[in-house]
Amino acid sequence: MATRSMKLPRHPKPRTGARPAPAQGQPSPDTRARILNTAFQLFHEQGYHATGIATILREAGVHPGSMYHFFPSKDALLVGVLEHALELLRPAVMDPAERRTGDPIGRVFELLEQYREGMHAWGCKMGCPIGNLALEVADDNAVARNLVHRNFENWSLAVQKWLDEAGGRLPRGTDRAQLSRFVLTVMEGGIMQARAAGNLAPFDDSVAQLRAYFDALEKLAKSEQERRKARK
Repeated sequence: MATRSMKLPRHPKPRTGARPAPAQGQPSPDTRARILNTAFQLFHEQGYHATGIATILREAGVHPGSMYHFFPSKDALLVGVLEHALELLRPAVMDPAERRTGDPIGRVFELLEQYREGMHAWGCKMGCPIGNLALEVADDNAVARNLVHRNFENWSLAVQKWLDEAGGRLPRGTDRAQLSRFVLTVMEGGIMQARAAGNLAPFDDSVAQLRAYFDALEKLAKSEQERRKARK
């Protein structure tokens, strides 16, 4: 799942009227990365079904043979993009949130703020690329569905790690795995509603309620600790 920081730079296009340089031997790993980055961006901007192979080739500046060397079909390219998203999750999404603050609960809200910044930059359009693909392809493609699920699971596990690091700031018995999925639901649902409304108010309202819930959890945890101390 991408944030604004996961918006990948486009590789330069060939000059108007010019063809990409002829391939010399086998396509390079850099060519594969360029195809994946371009497809990822186009699937996000236009949708999977609306993006043609010809558009990907043109924007990436590669020959058809180079693409089909790595990806024999558009479905195979989709699988590659979703696997690529798994690789990008830590450096492009979670690491920037961790750099913003050392506070584990604060990181949850810095992560959500990254998504908010992305939505603001895009004018509340496009949304979460993995969420979009979940809606567009998961019903008809079992392999893609599994990879979308893994992206969601890895996102939740990263948030759960922060919640685990919060330790006694959350009440005893808090199911941190479920809470991390709740954070994911707030993010995805808030983005979807912001896209529908054309403004950030639904996202901000959702995050505000999540913050109030975390505040209540921290208050409860503190009360529990005080009661335990009083019994000693």
